[in-house]
Amino acid sequence: MNINNFVITVATVNGSGSQSANNILLKSLFRMGIPVGGKNVFPSNIAGLPTWFWIRADEKGFVARREHADIFVAMNPQTLKEDIKTVRKGGFFIYNSDLGIKPELNAETETIHILPISFKPLVDKSTDSIKIKKLVVNMVYVGVLAQLLGIDVLTLNETIADQFEGKESVIEVNRKASEIGFLFAQENINIPFNFKTQKSDRNANKIMMDGNTAGALGWLFGGCTFAAWYPITPSSSVVENYIKFASKYRTDDTGKNKSAIIQAEDELSAICMVLGAGWSGARAVTATSGPGLSLMAESAGFAYFTEIPAVIWDVQRVGPSTGMPTRTAQGDLMSAVFLSHGDTRHPCLIPGSIKECFEFGQTAFDVAERLQQLVIVLSDLDLGMNLWMEERWDYPEKPFDRGKVLSATDLEKVAQFERYADLDGDGIPYRTLPGTPHDKAAYFTRGSGHNRKAAYTEKSDEYQYIVDRLAKKWQTAKTYVPAPVFCDTQNLSARLLNSSSQDVKAVCKNKLGIIAYGSSDMSIKEAMYIMGQQNLNFDYCRIRAVPFQDTILDFIKNHDHVFVVDQNRDGQMFELLKMELPTSVPYLTSVKHYDGTPITADKIVNTIKKNLEVTV
Repeated sequence: MNINNFVITVATVNGSGSQSANNILLKSLFRMGIPVGGKNVFPSNIAGLPTWFWIRADEKGFVARREHADIFVAMNPQTLKEDIKTVRKGGFFIYNSDLGIKPELNAETETIHILPISFKPLVDKSTDSIKIKKLVVNMVYVGVLAQLLGIDVLTLNETIADQFEGKESVIEVNRKASEIGFLFAQENINIPFNFKTQKSDRNANKIMMDGNTAGALGWLFGGCTFAAWYPITPSSSVVENYIKFASKYRTDDTGKNKSAIIQAEDELSAICMVLGAGWSGARAVTATSGPGLSLMAESAGFAYFTEIPAVIWDVQRVGPSTGMPTRTAQGDLMSAVFLSHGDTRHPCLIPGSIKECFEFGQTAFDVAERLQQLVIVLSDLDLGMNLWMEERWDYPEKPFDRGKVLSATDLEKVAQFERYADLDGDGIPYRTLPGTPHDKAAYFTRGSGHNRKAAYTEKSDEYQYIVDRLAKKWQTAKTYVPAPVFCDTQNLSARLLNSSSQDVKAVCKNKLGIIAYGSSDMSIKEAMYIMGQQNLNFDYCRIRAVPFQDTILDFIKNHDHVFVVDQNRDGQMFELLKMELPTSVPYLTSVKHYDGTPITADKIVNTIKKNLEVTV
């Protein structure tokens, strides 16, 4: 019997209301204390095309998607024949027999338990409304699964009530539909079901949230007062959630929202508005995805050269061009770092959890203001739109870092204010804010050639001084961006190190290393666990920002073979690392996944083992 250890996949039609039902199932398992994760693989059209929802439960806490399902619920005639191939041997395939299609059995699928269910008469019992019947059919299969898995009915009903809070008639019909499915399974399904749930306390101090919501909370706690954006999948809900939070928690005495939030006419307008707000002293942000990021390139260069602090929150999706808007990828890394023409480099922060989405909400603004630079946060669709578990985090107490801002009092102490001069040797100049009441405060903000006094110039030496100082700032940025975290097969708990070679050498226990970033983290750790059971042990470095701190390069040098995992075709992190290394590193190998689905532990294990066999 598999207790709290299974993978469920539900195949439906987009726009059929299945998302609510699947989230109810997912959240019910979470509330029972079972470590669980959900992945929604959906099309970019409004309705009609196939969609799949993966639910992974695992007592060890490895809840990333797997390649195969233990339990499959097939409700889509378009994909039913292919869907059965996703079920592992000995698994269960529940399908809607009303569809008029039967799964085809062969040598690969003959061990699968087939459970046909006629859903129409069950739905007919739940409601007389034809419109509602199309929606509550999903709650019938939730009820079936609840009975087969032994899901606590009280927990299920509470989750239904919370999902449709304030809509009593909707709650009633959904509860009734799930109860009908439950009773049907109880009375009619006699196949021994070897997957069960059991209440646990594993989630006692955990929350469940998507990365876009966590990021929006991070903006709020991070002091954001201005947001401009143009809606684009999969980033729109970041701003939508920020509007909701700011309207509730950042208000004046009259209840009016104190934040300025503007839906611009396009992405270029949005970033220009953000730069204006950042120039005036606001903590300003825009949210977008790859196509929008491309449109912002010219303004990104302007921000870099004029040294205006601002933040772009990029929730990555599959490209190039429109690509697949509702599929996940890590394909914007290279373009984000070098966004715009000329010698331009932007610090990029890369969260790998919902907690880091929250934390980087403040960190991004701190880094932007400290460096007086555009900072790009690289989340992705998987992290941003799917629900993830995380330990509850504390209320942030770290003060804001506003950087080198001169007040009127400060200006009294200087002989002359030179906006673009390096006085401290770190490449970062001092700035003043508009309206500072002092004669020395004013300066021209120039996107064209300028000297240290902010005066227009085309003199080669004056221009070179500015761009050399900006290069120095890039080196300084390494001390302000989030440091990488490390772990190994024997201890999968991430930990930070001091930035010295000796510290890294101490944690390099194994000859093999893995480098990854972002939402790949959970699958990497599971892959390490799987390979560790086969005495194949690794050290792991998760990069959380560009530019790279020295500990990352030291990690590479202290291993015989290092695998760099990217969710893009060209191995963009792999290529960035090679650019930083002083010589060619033949033992650095790229592991790439780019079909639009979240990377799995299976894919990582198979790719690494095949490569090691070739190497040996």
